[in-house]
Parts: sequence; structure tokens; C-alpha cells
Amino acid sequence: MLHLFFMARSSHRERLRQALADPEPGSETPVLPGERRAAIALILLENNAMLELLLIERATRRGDPWSGQMALPGGHEEPEDADLSATAERETFEEVGLDLRRTAERLGRLSVRSPARGTPIAVLPVVYLLDARPTLTLSEEVRQAIWVPADPLARGERRTVFSVSQAGQKLNFPAWDVDGHPVWGLTYRVLDEFFRRFNAVH
Repeated sequence: MLHLFFMARSSHRERLRQALADPEPGSETPVLPGERRAAIALILLENNAMLELLLIERATRRGDPWSGQMALPGGHEEPEDADLSATAERETFEEVGLDLRRTAERLGRLSVRSPARGTPIAVLPVVYLLDARPTLTLSEEVRQAIWVPADPLARGERRTVFSVSQAGQKLNFPAWDVDGHPVWGLTYRVLDEFFRRFNAVH
């Protein structure tokens, strides 16, 4: 049950490790050849026996298909990145000034995702855990960063529907309402998988 997600602080780390352990330590989820690749960071914080997660609101920028949306830090793979975890860590540092390699434990990864619309791209979500709330320095790509209590999302208290008009047709997507901002699309699917996997560990 979703309300079991939040137990004593001491139980969080081990349950997270079990839920998110890599099938092969150090490996990355295979990505089909020819696909563009990107990575995002799901950053968790233990705070007073509760878990919080970091969401960013992307700045409004011309040419950005995710302009103005709530998202997880991340971006496209660059040639210098050793792997997609390195991509997630570099992009997080560039966007919010958080050095995950020094301050966080890498817990594992979730399923490769692709946006429902727009340019085909394979996105790997990588999950990290912090022990202390960091000071963030936002780049011009990020309008704001929000630490969101995970408990209400896990219980479904903030579920809503986000509607998009496409080619004269109204499309409805499941979403969460976070401080008046809809969290939908790829970010919603990543978080939904995270909650399901964690709660499968007993």
C-alpha cells in the first residue's frame, strides 16, 4: 500500500537500495542504436524521517519542447560523458549547481523512457539520495527548484488530469498538482515507476 512508503528514516536507505539496485553493478540500461540519448536525475532527500524529491520548473525558452514544464534535472548526453549517470550528474550541476558525485549516493536507475511527443530520444532516469539539504544555484534554464514531499504524491492526494490540444483534439494525461503546477508526461511516468518499485519491497 502506498502509505507504507514512509517508514522510519533508518529504513529508507536500504529499501531504496533494494528497489533500485542495478541488475549488473556499473552497467547502464541498453539503449537502441541510433537513438539520441539523455539522462535525468531523481534526487531524494531524507528530512525528519520523511522523503522529499527535487523538481525544477524549466524557464520559458524558445525552441525548448519542455519550456515552462515541471521536470527532473537532466539533459542530452555529451561525448565527454563516461556514461549516462555522468550525463545526469553533469546536467544537474549545470542546472542547479548540485554536485551529485560529492554529495549523494547513487541508488540505481529506472526504465528508459521516451517523450510521448516531439523528437525521439531515449531518457535514462538515475536515482540519488542526499543526507542534507543543499544550497542550489539555478542556471538561466531553470525558473525555480522545489523540494516536494513525496508522501502526498505516493498516496495519490494530488492526482489530477492535464489536458493538451493537438491537431484539434483534446488529449488528457494523468498528472500531479504540485503547488499549482502540473507534473505530467515523462516526469509523471518516471515518478510513478519509482513509487511502484519502492512499495514492492517488503
